[in-house]
Amino acid sequence: MSDDLPEAARGRLHGGAFTSGLSVADLAACHTMGLEPVGLVQGFCAMQWGYGPARTGFGSAGGMGMGMGFASGFTPNVARGGYVENYQCPHGMVSAEHRQWGQNYEQTWIEQSWQDGYGAANHRMLEEATTLGAHGVVGVVDSVASLADAGVVEFHLLGTAVIVTDLERPSAPWTTSLAGQRLAKLFEAGYAPVSTIAVVSSVRVWASCMTEYFMGSGAGLWSSPTDSVEIDQLVSARTRARQLVRERARSQLHGDELHGVDVRVNEREPGAGDIDIEVQLRGNRVRRARHADPLALPRPAVSLS
Repeated sequence: MSDDLPEAARGRLHGGAFTSGLSVADLAACHTMGLEPVGLVQGFCAMQWGYGPARTGFGSAGGMGMGMGFASGFTPNVARGGYVENYQCPHGMVSAEHRQWGQNYEQTWIEQSWQDGYGAANHRMLEEATTLGAHGVVGVVDSVASLADAGVVEFHLLGTAVIVTDLERPSAPWTTSLAGQRLAKLFEAGYAPVSTIAVVSSVRVWASCMTEYFMGSGAGLWSSPTDSVEIDQLVSARTRARQLVRERARSQLHGDELHGVDVRVNEREPGAGDIDIEVQLRGNRVRRARHADPLALPRPAVSLS
């Protein structure tokens, strides 16, 4: 057994009886498919990071003072790479209250911290599965939650480690969020699970004067109460955040397919018109293992003749 595992995990894995996170129906389906549950496995990680630059005010020349939650003297994300889009004020007004420019940019440091935290929790779950001699982990669920207001995010993954009857153990356990009938249908279609995939994109909207106004803060611009106006900066940021997360997921497939995709969008408003947009995408990486078995034609329950 790995010496890196916490004492509680070692006791749970060698407690004399197997544990499981599966429902009764999913457990029965696993037995039918030749999957023998051997234990509940988990992985944890807690990460601390700031939310990046904080606007301290715009001068008459459009300058901006910035600070970081964990570093000072930070400049916009141009230097770090990633998506950046600028928005200029169309009015030519110069005042301390009027925002002369705005910007959408990708918060790459948050994305990297999120991936590091998720990856560490996933690695620890696989360590437990390897200790049990498992072929794979089914029914994987994960939670990503903020702890208090300290900028700390906890990652928690858990699933049920299984052994495949009469099959040689792979070099590393495979993982899937599927279980029960959904997993049976995957095998029936000729696919085999490879791994769960979880990726994130984070885009900050620094509101321009127009965006700030249309978001309801009232910057003293000209508009009729009956006007219907598309907020270009916000639309662009949300569209790009979704594109980024899809591109990131595709880069992890390496020719395989993605099944059971779940997309979650979280937003927070650090200031009037300013928005943090975070998009999380989860799914199951699956690989074609054989040709699908043809499904038998359904038998009618009631004869219509």
